[in-house]
Amino acid sequence: MKTEYAVAAGAADVPMVQARQRLVVIGNGMAGMRTVEELLKIAPELYDITVFGAEPYGNYNRILLSPVLAGEKSVDDIILNTREWYRANDITLHAGDAVVGIDRVRRIVRSASGIEARYDRLLIATGSKPFIIPVPGCDLPGVIAFRDIQDVEKMLAASRDHRHAVVIGGGLLGLEAANGLQRQGMSVTVVHSSESLMDRQLDASASTLLKRSLEAKGLRFAMAARTTEIVGDERVTAVRFADGREIEADLVVMTAGVRPNIALAKEAGLHCERAIVVDDTLQTYDPRVYAVGECVQHRSATFGLVAPIWDQARVAGAHLAGAGHRRYVQRATATKLKVTGVDLYSAGDFIGDDSSEDLVLRDPRRGVYKRLVLQAGCVIGAVLYGDVKDGAWYFELIQNRTDVSHLRGRLLFGKTLCEAQA
Repeated sequence: MKTEYAVAAGAADVPMVQARQRLVVIGNGMAGMRTVEELLKIAPELYDITVFGAEPYGNYNRILLSPVLAGEKSVDDIILNTREWYRANDITLHAGDAVVGIDRVRRIVRSASGIEARYDRLLIATGSKPFIIPVPGCDLPGVIAFRDIQDVEKMLAASRDHRHAVVIGGGLLGLEAANGLQRQGMSVTVVHSSESLMDRQLDASASTLLKRSLEAKGLRFAMAARTTEIVGDERVTAVRFADGREIEADLVVMTAGVRPNIALAKEAGLHCERAIVVDDTLQTYDPRVYAVGECVQHRSATFGLVAPIWDQARVAGAHLAGAGHRRYVQRATATKLKVTGVDLYSAGDFIGDDSSEDLVLRDPRRGVYKRLVLQAGCVIGAVLYGDVKDGAWYFELIQNRTDVSHLRGRLLFGKTLCEAQA
């Protein structure tokens, strides 16, 4: 607690307590709490902090929900900040009590239970919400998303009583859900709208290899399939496609993408486009209000990976602390994944264009595929399947725009060989 001294004529110095500023955080997830952690590193005494979270837990690692579904971890294993951490840092936590209104004129937020909290600074970290495909039957019992601990608990309960699962969405989240449900004993079909799995992270060749590997493990796929109806009366019984086909389903898991959760910000009159618009300091159009994570839009981009969100947290935390020298700069991102035992890595522009060239290595016996995209003598993108040990080095070459012309013939064989013959 800070103190300062008031001096009156003819009186001794009398200590006077200086009131802290009030910071309210809407969203108890990874982005908001990482920002609070960054703030506490710099100015631990600056604010009285109040946090509202929709879920009845401390902050947890949403990325690790898949191992919980697969039975590899428990909920306790993925908690990042326990309730003891909040108490130790003098943070008031209202878990399981979502904010339902923001009064920017009076600088007050109101929660579902009726709690009102005043703020001097407000941090919005409401994340994103699952996109539920708006087809007939999408609200039937047995149709769920894969976003939080409660969803995982519903999936685990369904796996004990039911047999056939359909996962709609062949991205990373969908494949992790499919793997977890299969590990729980369910027969699983993945439905994907395009011809290639994980088409945002992998090229067509790597996607094909991944699909073959997953099929060998027992997963089934319906590719280039458009869902038109979820069939059922009291509970889902099947999924129907545009071509008239149906597949049996006791459980349908929607993993067809997310949308920034901006309803609260829009109702409060904050400037939103696809998400809450922020500047390089993560400040909204209201200078008292900051936003971070999947709910923000910075220079037309939105975000879903952890790395840029951690960068945002560092910048927002510094500015909330009054150390306003940092600016958020978007950087090339890399994705390192392990999907059901298969190592994958992608970075940069792995599609290329007419002015780029591809270097490709295929080793079917070892289950290895590598593709590097070069432009003007520099690596601009990489896709690695089965052997990802040089991923970080390729990413460094991409970020630094390193001229690799002299290494062109050896690049696919990795850093060790290139440096040995440099």
